[in-house]
Amino acid sequence: MTRHLPSMMTLALAVILLLLVPAVVTAAPEGELTWAVHVSLAPSWFDPAETTGIITPFMFLYALHDALVKPMPGNPMAPSLAESWTVSPDGLSYEFALRKGVRFHNGDPLTAEDVKFSMERYRGAASGPFKARIAGVDVVDPYRVRFRFKRPWPDFMTFYGTMATGAGWVVPKKYVEREVRLLHSRGGADPGGQRDVLAQDAEREAPGLQGDPGRIDAAGHAQAR
Repeated sequence: MTRHLPSMMTLALAVILLLLVPAVVTAAPEGELTWAVHVSLAPSWFDPAETTGIITPFMFLYALHDALVKPMPGNPMAPSLAESWTVSPDGLSYEFALRKGVRFHNGDPLTAEDVKFSMERYRGAASGPFKARIAGVDVVDPYRVRFRFKRPWPDFMTFYGTMATGAGWVVPKKYVEREVRLLHSRGGADPGGQRDVLAQDAEREAPGLQGDPGRIDAAGHAQAR
């Protein structure tokens, strides 16, 4: 009995230590988060179509919008609004399958039309050479969109799915078109056709994506309802 005493004392000590360690409790998100940034805000930073060739605007894109594919911790090209994508054998097209059930903050569902619209209105960094390689953007069905190239482009995702451009970030087509019409009806000057529409509404209602109202999951993706 005496020979087993040290081992029994060690076991008892280990049990006591385990009981003293506080249990990890995962709580649901609640309360309010105040986010301070170290720069003055430029209105164009709220609109993915105006993305400049610097990193700063992406602070606001990640907070307000979402992209088909974007850099995330541990994955430089993480599927976001796109569940997956494929490349044609000849390298002349990429096809994206969109997540279903995702809605913008105004309630509109995400569709391939929004992806096509966002790509065609993009006029930010590298938009000239980027668009020059694209032969067309096809809506295959509401949840599939295809990008066609004039010649094989193996570096397409390097530009579309990273911070090299803001072309992959998606805005709600109907929302933007409606706001443009409203702006014109009020006599607003808008030489770009849709310029600064999202920036003007940023303080009133961010037109980004949501699942549960106004909530983005811990990974930064819009949650599907």
